[in-house]
Amino acid sequence: MSLAHDARVAVRPAAVAERPTRLWPEVNHPAAWIVAVILLIMPLIASGFFLIEIFASTLILGTIALSLMFLAGYGGMVSLMQLTIAGFSAYMVAVFGVSGNANISLGWPWWLAVPMALALATAFGTLGGALAVRTEGIYTIMITLAIGAAFYYFTNQNWAIFNGHTGINTVATPHFWGVNWRADIPFYYVVLAVAALCYFAVEYLSRAPFGLALQGVRDNPRRMAALGFNVNAHRVAAYAFASFVAALAGVLQVWNYRQISPGTVSVGACIDVLIIAVVGGITRPIGPFIGALIFVLLRTFALDFLVRLGLDGNRFRLLIGLGFLAIVFWSSDGVIGLWQRWRQNQRPRTDRPGGGRGHG
Repeated sequence: MSLAHDARVAVRPAAVAERPTRLWPEVNHPAAWIVAVILLIMPLIASGFFLIEIFASTLILGTIALSLMFLAGYGGMVSLMQLTIAGFSAYMVAVFGVSGNANISLGWPWWLAVPMALALATAFGTLGGALAVRTEGIYTIMITLAIGAAFYYFTNQNWAIFNGHTGINTVATPHFWGVNWRADIPFYYVVLAVAALCYFAVEYLSRAPFGLALQGVRDNPRRMAALGFNVNAHRVAAYAFASFVAALAGVLQVWNYRQISPGTVSVGACIDVLIIAVVGGITRPIGPFIGALIFVLLRTFALDFLVRLGLDGNRFRLLIGLGFLAIVFWSSDGVIGLWQRWRQNQRPRTDRPGGGRGHG
Protein backbone atom coordinates (compact mmCIF):
# COMPACT_ATOMS: atom_id res chain seq x y z
CA MET A 1 0.00 0.00 0.00
CA SER A 2 1.23 3.48 -0.78
CA LEU A 3 0.20 7.06 -0.47
CA ALA A 4 0.06 7.50 -4.21
CA HIS A 5 -2.56 5.01 -5.28
CA ASP A 6 -3.11 4.14 -8.93
CA ALA A 7 -5.08 6.96 -10.51
CA ARG A 8 -7.19 4.44 -12.40
CA VAL A 9 -9.08 3.66 -9.20
CA ALA A 10 -11.82 6.26 -9.46
CA VAL A 11 -14.15 5.03 -6.75
CA ARG A 12 -14.84 7.92 -4.37
CA PRO A 13 -17.59 8.76 -1.91
CA ALA A 14 -20.48 10.71 -3.36
CA ALA A 15 -19.54 13.88 -1.49
CA VAL A 16 -16.07 13.79 -2.99
CA ALA A 17 -17.20 12.80 -6.47
CA GLU A 18 -19.43 15.84 -6.68
CA ARG A 19 -16.46 18.15 -6.27
CA PRO A 20 -15.12 19.71 -9.47
CA THR A 21 -12.00 18.16 -10.95
CA ARG A 22 -10.17 21.47 -11.32
CA LEU A 23 -7.12 21.79 -9.09
CA TRP A 24 -7.12 25.54 -8.56
CA PRO A 25 -9.95 27.53 -6.95
CA GLU A 26 -12.05 29.97 -8.89
CA VAL A 27 -10.44 33.42 -8.95
CA ASN A 28 -12.93 35.20 -11.19
CA HIS A 29 -15.50 35.83 -8.46
CA PRO A 30 -15.95 39.60 -7.98
CA ALA A 31 -16.02 39.30 -4.17
CA ALA A 32 -12.65 37.50 -4.19
CA TRP A 33 -11.06 40.27 -6.23
CA ILE A 34 -12.56 42.97 -4.00
CA VAL A 35 -11.19 41.29 -0.87
CA ALA A 36 -7.79 40.82 -2.52
CA VAL A 37 -7.59 44.48 -3.52
CA ILE A 38 -8.62 45.63 -0.04
CA LEU A 39 -5.96 43.45 1.56
CA LEU A 40 -3.29 44.71 -0.82
CA ILE A 41 -4.05 48.39 -0.23
CA MET A 42 -4.69 47.99 3.50
CA PRO A 43 -1.48 49.86 4.50
CA LEU A 44 -2.86 52.91 2.66
CA ILE A 45 -6.16 52.98 4.54
CA ALA A 46 -5.35 51.57 7.98
CA SER A 47 -3.22 52.85 10.84
CA GLY A 48 -0.32 50.88 12.25
CA PHE A 49 -2.48 49.60 15.10
CA PHE A 50 -5.17 48.20 12.82
CA LEU A 51 -2.62 46.93 10.34
CA ILE A 52 -0.75 44.78 12.88
CA GLU A 53 -3.02 44.22 15.88
CA ILE A 54 -6.13 43.53 13.81
CA PHE A 55 -5.30 42.38 10.30
CA ALA A 56 -1.86 40.80 10.77
CA SER A 57 -3.04 39.07 13.95
CA THR A 58 -6.12 37.86 12.09
CA LEU A 59 -4.02 36.37 9.30
CA ILE A 60 -1.65 34.64 11.74
CA LEU A 61 -4.43 33.15 13.86
CA GLY A 62 -6.36 32.29 10.70
CA THR A 63 -3.38 30.37 9.35
CA ILE A 64 -3.12 28.33 12.56
CA ALA A 65 -6.86 27.65 12.42
CA LEU A 66 -6.49 26.79 8.72
CA SER A 67 -4.23 23.89 9.67
CA LEU A 68 -6.93 22.64 12.05
CA MET A 69 -9.59 23.14 9.39
CA PHE A 70 -7.57 21.03 6.91
CA LEU A 71 -7.40 18.14 9.37
CA ALA A 72 -11.00 18.38 10.55
CA GLY A 73 -12.70 19.38 7.30
CA TYR A 74 -10.88 17.09 4.87
CA GLY A 75 -9.55 14.40 7.19
CA GLY A 76 -12.22 14.21 9.88
CA MET A 77 -9.57 14.61 12.60
CA VAL A 78 -10.05 17.37 15.18
CA SER A 79 -6.62 18.34 16.51
CA LEU A 80 -6.24 20.64 19.49
CA MET A 81 -2.45 20.75 19.26
CA GLN A 82 -2.15 23.07 16.24
CA LEU A 83 -1.42 26.10 18.41
CA THR A 84 1.07 23.96 20.34
CA ILE A 85 2.91 23.24 17.09
CA ALA A 86 2.94 26.94 16.25
CA GLY A 87 4.24 27.71 19.74
CA PHE A 88 6.92 25.02 19.43
CA SER A 89 8.05 26.61 16.16
CA ALA A 90 8.11 30.04 17.82
CA TYR A 91 10.19 28.71 20.70
CA MET A 92 12.64 27.10 18.30
CA VAL A 93 13.09 30.40 16.44
CA ALA A 94 13.90 32.05 19.78
CA VAL A 95 16.20 29.22 20.92
CA PHE A 96 18.21 28.88 17.71
CA GLY A 97 18.10 32.55 16.74
CA VAL A 98 19.03 35.77 18.53
CA SER A 99 17.17 37.11 21.56
CA GLY A 100 17.65 39.05 24.76
CA ASN A 101 18.35 35.78 26.58
CA ALA A 102 21.91 35.22 25.39
CA ASN A 103 22.41 32.33 27.83
CA ILE A 104 19.66 30.36 26.06
CA SER A 105 19.60 31.48 22.42
CA LEU A 106 22.29 30.05 20.16
CA GLY A 107 22.59 33.20 18.04
CA TRP A 108 22.04 31.65 14.60
CA PRO A 109 21.02 34.01 11.77
CA TRP A 110 17.33 33.98 10.96
CA TRP A 111 17.83 32.17 7.64
CA LEU A 112 19.24 29.19 9.55
CA ALA A 113 17.04 29.41 12.65
CA VAL A 114 13.75 29.54 10.73
CA PRO A 115 14.29 26.39 8.58
CA MET A 116 15.45 24.50 11.67
CA ALA A 117 12.37 25.65 13.59
CA LEU A 118 10.05 24.65 10.73
CA ALA A 119 11.66 21.22 10.41
CA LEU A 120 11.53 20.46 14.13
CA ALA A 121 7.96 21.75 14.53
CA THR A 122 6.80 19.71 11.53
CA ALA A 123 8.47 16.62 12.97
CA PHE A 124 6.91 17.33 16.38
CA GLY A 125 3.43 17.65 14.86
CA THR A 126 3.89 14.58 12.66
CA LEU A 127 4.93 12.50 15.65
CA GLY A 128 1.90 13.73 17.59
CA GLY A 129 -0.28 12.92 14.58
CA ALA A 130 1.16 9.41 14.37
CA LEU A 131 -0.05 8.87 17.93
CA ALA A 132 -3.42 10.50 17.34
CA VAL A 133 -4.35 8.55 14.18
CA ARG A 134 -4.47 5.34 16.20
CA THR A 135 -7.63 6.65 17.83
CA GLU A 136 -10.91 8.11 16.63
CA GLY A 137 -13.46 10.69 17.70
CA ILE A 138 -13.25 12.04 21.21
CA TYR A 139 -10.05 10.09 21.88
CA THR A 140 -8.23 11.94 19.10
CA ILE A 141 -9.32 15.23 20.63
CA MET A 142 -8.17 14.14 24.07
CA ILE A 143 -4.74 12.95 22.88
CA THR A 144 -4.02 16.16 21.00
CA LEU A 145 -5.28 18.21 23.94
CA ALA A 146 -3.05 16.19 26.27
CA ILE A 147 -0.04 16.93 24.05
CA GLY A 148 -0.87 20.63 24.18
CA ALA A 149 -1.32 20.62 27.95
CA ALA A 150 1.91 18.66 28.47
CA PHE A 151 3.87 21.11 26.32
CA TYR A 152 2.41 24.07 28.21
CA TYR A 153 3.41 22.71 31.62
CA PHE A 154 6.82 21.64 30.33
CA THR A 155 7.63 25.12 29.00
CA ASN A 156 6.30 26.67 32.20
CA GLN A 157 8.63 24.57 34.37
CA ASN A 158 11.70 24.20 32.17
CA TRP A 159 14.32 26.94 32.60
CA ALA A 160 17.30 25.52 30.73
CA ILE A 161 15.69 25.65 27.27
CA PHE A 162 12.41 27.58 27.53
CA ASN A 163 13.25 29.97 30.41
CA GLY A 164 10.24 28.88 32.45
CA HIS A 165 7.19 31.07 32.92
CA THR A 166 9.17 34.17 31.92
CA GLY A 167 9.65 32.96 28.36
CA ILE A 168 12.16 34.30 25.85
CA ASN A 169 12.04 38.03 25.13
CA THR A 170 13.47 40.49 22.60
CA VAL A 171 13.61 37.93 19.78
CA ALA A 172 15.48 39.35 16.78
CA THR A 173 13.57 39.87 13.53
CA PRO A 174 14.93 39.80 9.95
CA HIS A 175 16.89 42.71 8.47
CA PHE A 176 18.09 42.28 4.89
CA TRP A 177 18.11 44.18 1.60
CA GLY A 178 18.15 47.30 3.72
CA VAL A 179 14.63 46.61 4.99
CA ASN A 180 13.45 46.04 8.54
CA TRP A 181 10.92 43.29 7.83
CA ARG A 182 9.30 43.73 11.23
CA ALA A 183 8.30 47.31 10.42
CA ASP A 184 4.52 47.56 10.14
CA ILE A 185 4.08 47.64 6.36
CA PRO A 186 6.77 45.09 5.37
CA PHE A 187 5.66 42.70 8.10
CA TYR A 188 2.03 42.99 7.07
CA TYR A 189 2.89 42.01 3.50
CA VAL A 190 5.03 39.09 4.72
CA VAL A 191 2.11 37.83 6.82
CA LEU A 192 -0.32 38.37 3.93
CA ALA A 193 1.94 36.45 1.53
CA VAL A 194 2.36 33.49 3.90
CA ALA A 195 -1.37 33.35 4.65
CA ALA A 196 -2.23 33.49 0.94
CA LEU A 197 0.28 30.73 0.10
CA CYS A 198 -1.13 28.50 2.84
CA TYR A 199 -4.69 29.22 1.74
CA PHE A 200 -4.03 28.33 -1.90
CA ALA A 201 -1.97 25.31 -0.88
CA VAL A 202 -4.93 23.94 1.09
CA GLU A 203 -7.31 24.74 -1.78
CA TYR A 204 -5.02 23.00 -4.25
CA LEU A 205 -4.37 19.99 -2.05
CA SER A 206 -8.09 19.48 -1.39
CA ARG A 207 -8.58 18.93 -5.14
CA ALA A 208 -5.39 16.95 -5.73
CA PRO A 209 -5.41 13.12 -5.67
CA PHE A 210 -4.04 13.08 -2.13
CA GLY A 211 -6.74 15.45 -0.89
CA LEU A 212 -9.51 13.46 -2.58
CA ALA A 213 -8.14 10.24 -1.11
CA LEU A 214 -7.97 11.89 2.32
CA GLN A 215 -11.64 12.86 2.03
CA GLY A 216 -12.42 9.29 1.06
CA VAL A 217 -10.59 8.11 4.17
CA ARG A 218 -12.65 10.57 6.19
CA ASP A 219 -15.96 9.30 4.80
CA ASN A 220 -15.29 5.55 4.66
CA PRO A 221 -11.86 4.38 5.88
CA ARG A 222 -12.71 0.68 5.59
CA ARG A 223 -13.68 0.99 1.96
CA MET A 224 -10.56 3.01 1.17
CA ALA A 225 -8.40 0.39 2.89
CA ALA A 226 -10.13 -2.33 0.86
CA LEU A 227 -9.27 -0.39 -2.30
CA GLY A 228 -5.59 -0.50 -1.35
CA PHE A 229 -5.09 2.89 0.27
CA ASN A 230 -2.93 3.12 3.38
CA VAL A 231 -5.37 4.90 5.69
CA ASN A 232 -2.95 5.69 8.51
CA ALA A 233 -0.28 6.89 6.09
CA HIS A 234 -2.69 9.38 4.54
CA ARG A 235 -3.70 10.63 7.97
CA VAL A 236 -0.12 11.03 9.18
CA ALA A 237 0.78 12.84 5.95
CA ALA A 238 -2.16 15.19 6.56
CA TYR A 239 -0.80 15.91 10.04
CA ALA A 240 2.63 16.60 8.54
CA PHE A 241 1.23 19.16 6.09
CA ALA A 242 -0.98 20.79 8.74
CA SER A 243 2.00 20.93 11.12
CA PHE A 244 4.09 22.76 8.53
CA VAL A 245 1.30 25.32 8.02
CA ALA A 246 0.98 25.86 11.78
CA ALA A 247 4.78 26.11 12.10
CA LEU A 248 4.88 28.90 9.51
CA ALA A 249 2.30 30.82 11.53
CA GLY A 250 4.37 30.24 14.67
CA VAL A 251 7.39 31.93 13.08
CA LEU A 252 5.25 34.94 12.21
CA GLN A 253 3.78 34.95 15.70
CA VAL A 254 7.15 35.20 17.45
CA TRP A 255 8.28 37.90 15.03
CA ASN A 256 5.06 39.82 15.66
CA TYR A 257 5.41 39.98 19.44
CA ARG A 258 9.21 39.54 19.57
CA GLN A 259 8.74 37.19 22.51
CA ILE A 260 7.30 33.79 23.34
CA SER A 261 6.07 32.53 26.72
CA PRO A 262 4.02 29.60 28.08
CA GLY A 263 0.89 31.75 28.10
CA THR A 264 0.98 31.72 24.31
CA VAL A 265 0.59 27.93 24.24
CA SER A 266 -1.85 27.55 27.13
CA VAL A 267 -4.74 25.11 27.00
CA GLY A 268 -7.21 27.99 26.73
CA ALA A 269 -5.38 29.35 23.69
CA CYS A 270 -5.49 25.90 22.06
CA ILE A 271 -9.26 25.81 22.48
CA ASP A 272 -9.51 29.35 21.08
CA VAL A 273 -8.13 28.04 17.78
CA LEU A 274 -10.89 25.44 17.66
CA ILE A 275 -13.47 28.15 18.36
CA ILE A 276 -12.02 30.28 15.55
CA ALA A 277 -12.23 27.42 13.06
CA VAL A 278 -15.78 26.41 14.04
CA VAL A 279 -17.14 29.96 14.11
CA GLY A 280 -15.79 30.76 10.67
CA GLY A 281 -16.70 27.44 9.11
CA ILE A 282 -14.75 24.23 9.15
CA THR A 283 -15.56 23.07 5.60
CA ARG A 284 -13.96 25.90 3.60
CA PRO A 285 -10.40 27.29 3.82
CA ILE A 286 -11.73 30.85 4.02
CA GLY A 287 -13.68 29.98 7.18
CA PRO A 288 -10.75 30.10 9.65
CA PHE A 289 -9.83 33.61 8.51
CA ILE A 290 -13.41 34.81 8.97
CA GLY A 291 -13.49 33.27 12.43
CA ALA A 292 -10.10 34.79 13.27
CA LEU A 293 -11.30 38.27 12.27
CA ILE A 294 -14.37 37.94 14.51
CA PHE A 295 -12.25 36.64 17.39
CA VAL A 296 -9.62 39.38 17.10
CA LEU A 297 -12.25 42.12 16.90
CA LEU A 298 -14.01 40.80 20.00
CA ARG A 299 -10.74 40.32 21.87
CA THR A 300 -9.62 43.84 21.03
CA PHE A 301 -12.79 45.89 21.48
CA ALA A 302 -15.11 43.82 23.70
CA LEU A 303 -13.23 44.85 26.84
CA ASP A 304 -13.85 48.57 26.24
CA PHE A 305 -17.45 47.85 25.29
CA LEU A 306 -18.10 46.02 28.55
CA VAL A 307 -16.45 48.76 30.59
CA ARG A 308 -18.70 51.36 28.97
CA LEU A 309 -21.68 49.26 30.03
CA GLY A 310 -20.39 49.28 33.59
CA LEU A 311 -19.38 45.61 33.53
CA ASP A 312 -16.10 43.93 34.30
CA GLY A 313 -13.90 44.21 31.21
CA ASN A 314 -12.20 40.91 32.00
CA ARG A 315 -15.42 39.16 31.06
CA PHE A 316 -14.89 39.84 27.37
CA ARG A 317 -14.63 36.08 26.81
CA LEU A 318 -18.28 35.89 27.81
CA LEU A 319 -19.16 37.74 24.60
CA ILE A 320 -16.94 35.39 22.62
CA GLY A 321 -18.67 32.40 24.21
CA LEU A 322 -22.16 33.78 23.59
CA GLY A 323 -21.28 34.55 19.98
CA PHE A 324 -19.88 31.06 19.55
CA LEU A 325 -23.05 29.48 20.95
CA ALA A 326 -25.30 31.64 18.79
CA ILE A 327 -23.44 30.87 15.57
CA VAL A 328 -23.20 27.14 16.26
CA PHE A 329 -26.90 27.04 17.25
CA TRP A 330 -28.03 28.64 14.01
CA SER A 331 -25.47 27.05 11.69
CA SER A 332 -23.41 23.88 11.97
CA ASP A 333 -20.99 25.36 9.42
CA GLY A 334 -20.35 28.67 11.17
CA VAL A 335 -20.56 32.03 9.45
CA ILE A 336 -20.10 30.45 6.03
CA GLY A 337 -23.17 28.29 6.63
CA LEU A 338 -25.21 31.34 7.61
CA TRP A 339 -24.05 33.17 4.49
CA GLN A 340 -24.92 30.26 2.22
CA ARG A 341 -28.36 29.91 3.82
CA TRP A 342 -29.00 33.62 3.31
CA ARG A 343 -27.97 33.41 -0.34
CA GLN A 344 -30.24 30.43 -0.92
CA ASN A 345 -33.14 32.33 0.60
CA GLN A 346 -32.45 35.25 -1.75
CA ARG A 347 -32.58 33.12 -4.88
CA PRO A 348 -35.95 33.00 -6.68
CA ARG A 349 -37.64 29.65 -6.29
CA THR A 350 -38.19 27.73 -9.50
CA ASP A 351 -40.03 24.83 -7.93
CA ARG A 352 -43.27 26.75 -7.32
CA PRO A 353 -46.33 25.97 -9.45
CA GLY A 354 -45.90 27.97 -12.62
CA GLY A 355 -42.51 29.20 -11.52
CA GLY A 356 -40.39 26.46 -12.96
CA ARG A 357 -39.69 25.26 -16.41
CA GLY A 358 -42.50 23.57 -18.23
CA HIS A 359 -42.25 20.11 -19.69
CA GLY A 360 -41.97 20.29 -23.42
